[in-house]
Amino acid sequence: MSHNDLKQNENKIRPPIVVVLGHVDHGKTSLLDTIRKTKVATKESGNITQHIGAYQVELTTNDQRLTTKKVTLIDTPGHEAFSAIRSRGVHVADIAILVVAADEGVKPQTKEAIGIIKEEKIPVIVAINKIDKEGSNPQKIKQELAAEDILVEDWGGKVPVVEISAKQNKNIDELLEMILLVAELEDLKEDTSSPAEGVIIESHLDKKRGYVATALITKGKLKINDWIVTGTIVGKVKSMEDFLGKAITEGIPSQPVLILGWSSIPSIGKEFHSCPSKEAAETLASTDTDPTPLFKFFKGRESAEDKRKILKIIFKSDVSSSLEAIESILKAVKSEEAVCQIVGYDIGNISESDIKMAISSGSQVIGFRVIADDLAKKISEKEGIKIAVFDIIYELVEYIRKEMTDLLELEIRRVPMGKVKILAVFKIEGKHQIIGGRVVSGKITRGALAEVMRNNNRLLDGKISQLQHNKQDANEVKEGTECGMKFEMIPGQPAWDIKEGDVLEVYEEEKIARSL
Repeated sequence: MSHNDLKQNENKIRPPIVVVLGHVDHGKTSLLDTIRKTKVATKESGNITQHIGAYQVELTTNDQRLTTKKVTLIDTPGHEAFSAIRSRGVHVADIAILVVAADEGVKPQTKEAIGIIKEEKIPVIVAINKIDKEGSNPQKIKQELAAEDILVEDWGGKVPVVEISAKQNKNIDELLEMILLVAELEDLKEDTSSPAEGVIIESHLDKKRGYVATALITKGKLKINDWIVTGTIVGKVKSMEDFLGKAITEGIPSQPVLILGWSSIPSIGKEFHSCPSKEAAETLASTDTDPTPLFKFFKGRESAEDKRKILKIIFKSDVSSSLEAIESILKAVKSEEAVCQIVGYDIGNISESDIKMAISSGSQVIGFRVIADDLAKKISEKEGIKIAVFDIIYELVEYIRKEMTDLLELEIRRVPMGKVKILAVFKIEGKHQIIGGRVVSGKITRGALAEVMRNNNRLLDGKISQLQHNKQDANEVKEGTECGMKFEMIPGQPAWDIKEGDVLEVYEEEKIARSL
């Protein structure tokens, strides 16, 4: 290769990698869907058979000459994999689109997204979405963003802003043109002559094809039969596909590629490197010193003194990044009295072996975007093992929160009912006394609890097991009325007898569900 050829490779402009961030329900999904439907050719769009975590669109620009430029979008709103990648300190996105709903404004997750953008130090474009909705107020949004240090251009700042309606496909072209403009200013270039590098953004187990991973190439050129290393895992590229599922022989910077040929499941957020030989790949893998497990779920009691209630769970998910997202959200579910213990986790549908593990460990099985096979369902019904499957992460987390709450002891609140002055003692039978009295305040009911008071001192606790008025059984006796009662003493108390002049303070206990 000549020096000029090498120079040309080194200066090759690559497409920008864009991540879409913002508050839940502000339209991140709608925006990505609209771009995909309108900018990926219809005949090709139908070929997207599986979610691989990223896709590319081609845009025609009207500069001095008509040219086609690509943009890579990390798919899925607030993408789970993006969070996993960031948690490992890997920088992958070149540009962030901050989506804010025009009718709602800056919300907690908007602020969280702004924090990510500042921490990553990446250029941001604000997309004020839902401008078609009643109550939309873009100016108010710009003011709220200014309070968060995001100064848009028409507020004297440098942050570009585009007002859009993802639902009505309004100003989407303008947003994409803005991405290209920002990318041009960033002057994104990569050397395609060097060994390939990149980051794993998705991985799953395909029953027919084995372990499959999506990688975003950030440097170099990846080719069929290249040896690749991620962490301690060594693989050989058997085949590659683009985001449309088409077979390709090489992948270049900013391109998302589906790679087959892994020996085990690659970790989300881990960087990968290509090597010239198997020996070189194994040597590189042996030097990986990152002790961080893919997931850091709480695996057991922290100590013998830990008295917290434990909800035992076996997790099954469609892809690794979903597990990472669930883990990060579960960290927010905190309680001093209950904890979620992950007995096992894996990708793939819920199977017979998962149910057997649940039986032996006393767990329940939770699935995310998976199904339970027929045999698993049959065994779970017979053995009484709970299976819960979800498609939305927040619904899954709320379910776990409720299950943990159900483990907590109910809060018992004492509710005073009335007072009875004892006028006569008729019979004493061990722990039972037949007594008569007058309700001096409130009311009393059969089955109510009572404290026996003498000279304002508490003597006994017990229960009114029978109640009569005018020698007839009664459920309730009100103030000013005389009654007969059978008082049943709670076992394990000092041997006191009720006497005339004692007062029963009658109450009931209200059991209140706790919350985390």
